[in-house]
Amino acid sequence: MQSNDGSETQIQKTGTTTVGLVTADGVVLAADRRASLGGKFVSNKQAIKIEQVHPSAAVTMSGSVGGAQSFIRQLRSTANLYEARRGEQMGMDALAQTAGRLLRGTRSMPVLGGVDESGPRIFSIDPAGGVTEAPYTASGSGMQLAIGVLEGRFEEGLSMDEGATVAAKAVESATERDTASGNGITVARITSENVMIDSYTESTEVA
Repeated sequence: MQSNDGSETQIQKTGTTTVGLVTADGVVLAADRRASLGGKFVSNKQAIKIEQVHPSAAVTMSGSVGGAQSFIRQLRSTANLYEARRGEQMGMDALAQTAGRLLRGTRSMPVLGGVDESGPRIFSIDPAGGVTEAPYTASGSGMQLAIGVLEGRFEEGLSMDEGATVAAKAVESATERDTASGNGITVARITSENVMIDSYTESTEVA
């Protein structure tokens, strides 16, 4: 990116590997904790790339930190306004479609996960605004490595703890080869009642 005087401006990016999967009890999201400047210099080793946007939903961050934070603020505000006006929480379909509209034309590819009356649900949001639901998914620079682990370890009916372990292993696998990902793992456990977000140094700490 160029500044007005023609000099290069370094943009803080999350780089990233994020994953999401459905369990019997809810949804698990996981992400690494590394942020970089221009993808070349590690600027933060404790970045939290998962944010709650709804009483029973959260989203992962990717792309530039500023853009991701703006997207999360807008999505959270829309969900809050919906609840204030209608007296009920926004369903996951509406939340996912809203996320798609907000991201259209950007470079972000977050994972949205949550629980509504239909049960636990995971959505991939693409830069064109497309919304895809799946039992598990991954995004970011390490997604190919993470998907390999998810395909080998994911099973229907996993418990929340089992799902958290699989998600953490998928992120950790990506950090072994993807230089833009690393420095630990953040895991979100999402149920119909709450969103719990914790950070770990290694996948072996997740249980």
